Amino acid sequence: MKKQRKKVLLTALGLLLVVSVFAQGNGASGINEATQMVTSYFDPATKLIYAIGAVVGLIGGVKVYNKFSSGDPDTSKTAASWFGACIFLIVAATILRSFFL
Repeated sequence: MKKQRKKVLLTALGLLLVVSVFAQGNGASGINEATQMVTSYFDPATKLIYAIGAVVGLIGGVKVYNKFSSGDPDTSKTAASWFGACIFLIVAATILRSFFL
């Protein structure tokens, strides 16, 4: 029983070694495929970030309008922070796209 188990294990080990020898390659095709896959995500991701920036801008505009209507003296600070968030999203998406494409 022990000899049979040993033969099976040695055979399995031999097959694994043979398979790993045939699976060797330079990896260039895999790297190229991964690069193409990652770069294909940039256009939809950029459009999604622009849409998020538009929603953030609308929400910020409503918040600033509410503060302005209520007479809050902190309106300019709130407007600057919401406007800065929108500008950051748009600039970050554009810069990332220009770096990687």
